[in-house]
Amino acid sequence: MIVLENVDKNYGKHQALSGLNLTIPLGKIIGLVGENGSGKSTLLKIIAGLTTPSSGSVQIDELKATRRIASKIAYMPDADMFYPFFSVERLFRFYETQFEDFNYSKACIVAQYLNVPLDAKLKNLSKGNRGRAKMAATLGREASYYLLDEPFSGFDPLVREDIIKGMIQFTDPETQTVLMSTHEIKEAEPLLDAIILLNHGKILAFEEVETIRDQYGVDAVTWMTKLIKEGDLSGNKTNR
Repeated sequence: MIVLENVDKNYGKHQALSGLNLTIPLGKIIGLVGENGSGKSTLLKIIAGLTTPSSGSVQIDELKATRRIASKIAYMPDADMFYPFFSVERLFRFYETQFEDFNYSKACIVAQYLNVPLDAKLKNLSKGNRGRAKMAATLGREASYYLLDEPFSGFDPLVREDIIKGMIQFTDPETQTVLMSTHEIKEAEPLLDAIILLNHGKILAFEEVETIRDQYGVDAVTWMTKLIKEGDLSGNKTNR
């Protein structure tokens, strides 16, 4: 499991994360939500070992979260970071050299499912198809944890639907966890087991989606909006 204890992250005078205590078990699909600047991307980078907290600890299966835990974490950033002259197939071959858990055959199956041609150059693909290729490369890994930063950003509803179906079909709900930041909460809600709500660098709530529906009787967007307004009114803020 992923365990964060008293995690702070400062960038100069700006406090991006404050006092985070969080335990994320295996076998869940969890949405990481909040307004812009709430700390979602920073939290994913810290869990992935790409940046270090200013204080506190982060452990992945009882190992300190550093770049060395890449074998357990498949991290997909929001930005495109691929060589544009790569074909989709060459991208997969590159991943194969970088990650021992990368399954080339699985990546090709995901790409076929998402209608991404293997011989296409990344620079010639539409943004939607680049997103599909990025998702296929990420899901081609057999990692314990998938960290996805805004996987639906900028895509039309059909692309979002394809990616959601791919995540369901090509991850194992018994042995793998998906943690993804998203603003597309309505589209993602049917996929999610739970939601972590960040507000001004703090965890405002960590709730099962079923509880939100049954106990509070609202959808995730309504629940989130209400809690953020209440948090702001109560002064639940850190330095922005």
